[in-house]
Amino acid sequence: MARVIPLYHDFDGETVLVFGGGAVGSRKASRFADEARVVVVSPAFADRLADLAEGDSESVELVRAAPDADAVGDWVGRVDPALVVAATDDAAVNAAAEAAALDAGALVNRTDVSAADRSGGRGARSVVVPATVEDDPVRVALSTGGASPALAKALRERIEAEIDGAGAMAELSGTLRAELKDRGVEPEKRREAIRRVVRSEGVWKALQKGDTYGRQEADSVIEEVLTR
Repeated sequence: MARVIPLYHDFDGETVLVFGGGAVGSRKASRFADEARVVVVSPAFADRLADLAEGDSESVELVRAAPDADAVGDWVGRVDPALVVAATDDAAVNAAAEAAALDAGALVNRTDVSAADRSGGRGARSVVVPATVEDDPVRVALSTGGASPALAKALRERIEAEIDGAGAMAELSGTLRAELKDRGVEPEKRREAIRRVVRSEGVWKALQKGDTYGRQEADSVIEEVLTR
């Protein structure tokens, strides 16, 4: 199986071109709608996708067309996407979309071919779009390499419970770290203090009551580190 390295990519101001408006294409378009302009080319669209385009999302554009393998390259050239998602039920069209994306220097996510199916491995611009769990600003990505979408879903549900409150902890620990640095606390002591905060069950529980409670408990933990 090809080995891939998880990376995060900023799509702000970029365009994602999706070929296919069915269940898979709809899910992919929904995934990128908050971060990029999304253009979906398909002869028909799933209800979820139509609702997304007609709703609050102004970033999703639906183009009713059925490009064949010879025409997808023109679409890639016309839209100039940062990422092409090949999500049709036609392997030839998906393969052509992949080739056109790579020729254009774009990233490509081909949904009908998993990592396990690629004996030669993936190219550097062929990417997997992982399942994600978020508690802003914390984001966890996970993938089974296409081997088991059911497992990815199950793991996502477990991780959602595990990281509950992580966003608040990230904000708090980031603020504390900056304050300790401004106070001139030496790096080793600063790192120890923040480690104690993020590993403190008391701070985690206090944050569930509110930011003020979390801050008070964290201050107690830090004071203990700095005065010993």
